[in-house]
Amino acid sequence: MSCPRPLLLFFLLLLLVRTAAASDVSTLPEKWSVTRAVHFALENSPDSRIVKRRIQSAQAAIIAARAAYYPQVLLSGGYSRTNNPMYSFGNILNQSQFSQNIDFNNPGTSDDLNLTGTIQYRLYNGGRDKAGINAARAQEKAAHLEQDTIYRRLGFEVVRSFYSIVQAEDNVQAQQSSLQAIDVSLQSARARYDVGDLLKADLLNLEVQKSRAAESLIQARHGLSLAKQGFLNLLGLKQGQVKLDTTQPADQTIPEKITFEARPELARLDAMIIAAEELVRQAQGGHYPTADIFGSYQVDKGFEFDEGSGNSWMAGLKVNYLLFDGKRTSANVYQARARLRELKEQRRKLELAFNYEVEQARLALQLADEQLQVTEKMVEQAVESARLSRERFKEGVLLSTDLISVENRLTDARVHNLMAKAARKIAIADLRRAAGLVQFDK
Repeated sequence: MSCPRPLLLFFLLLLLVRTAAASDVSTLPEKWSVTRAVHFALENSPDSRIVKRRIQSAQAAIIAARAAYYPQVLLSGGYSRTNNPMYSFGNILNQSQFSQNIDFNNPGTSDDLNLTGTIQYRLYNGGRDKAGINAARAQEKAAHLEQDTIYRRLGFEVVRSFYSIVQAEDNVQAQQSSLQAIDVSLQSARARYDVGDLLKADLLNLEVQKSRAAESLIQARHGLSLAKQGFLNLLGLKQGQVKLDTTQPADQTIPEKITFEARPELARLDAMIIAAEELVRQAQGGHYPTADIFGSYQVDKGFEFDEGSGNSWMAGLKVNYLLFDGKRTSANVYQARARLRELKEQRRKLELAFNYEVEQARLALQLADEQLQVTEKMVEQAVESARLSRERFKEGVLLSTDLISVENRLTDARVHNLMAKAARKIAIADLRRAAGLVQFDK
């Protein structure tokens, strides 16, 4: 028995869908480098796709504005039947059926099949069309600059999320090392307790410390899971495995000249200010007259009279000037000027905010460098202190409370050092963002 064709087509379609889904999954890397993650996010993040749609909308607005430079062509047709004296007499005239026997007051019933072609072109409207096109172009430029803004912010967020995962993974390892060290010390304490060389209170102190270390490890793993989910969210992925590749070279250079002048947000506001200026000119065009040329050709055919048909044409120039519109044009001009002044104030506000961001990012990097140097020295000292304290505890010359304090200091030193390393990477990324630069030069 052969398989029905619709069922066969369904299975083929299902196979193609599964193959496409599998190919999409296969395109994801097994390990994410920070540069690969940034590039992937710029292509697949919802924010980047949203701004692309805004650019398309702005481009469509330019096409719509340019339509004013083209003539309008209208073709209309219809059929009517009437005994209204005025319209019926008009049909008779249009169909070239007038005779002296027609009663003007009661010309009778007539019908008309009409086809009319009209073309109209606006010669002048006070510069409103040109201003509209210029405003649309400036708004398209602003949309592209908004894309640059989102790309830079998204790139920074991905870098920060990446190194937050690195920091969380290192924190998990530090907590695991702390738990293992406590466990080793606890084994020695139990041996000493069994031979009567350690008080039970000291043994209980170490067991409590082990429980605390286990709790800290659970919290560290939970933080790591949240950091990975946030990373996937930035990439535009709902779920997946997050494995990082920190071996790839991804050093971000520190900009020599730290200034906010290259920020795309400022360039975007400049484009919006240009658009607002053009919209002011467009609103002011309402104070000027409009001039149009037009032409039409009309064909009329009737069936009430034999051979009732006629053609006609009309062409001319029309000028309109609005003497009074209830101050609507003045209000539109005032509104457009207010919007222009608002944008200029927004730009001044942004300059102040960006100047603060640059200085804040520079100081954050300076702080991260200093903290990194201090915490590296702290780790060296804490590692040596812990090694000596463990030996002394085995020999029975150190109390458990002192050993716990030493282990806590070692864990804190390692965690602070890991935080300082990640903070320096993030501080460099934030400095590049504040300076209006992409995260990676290549």
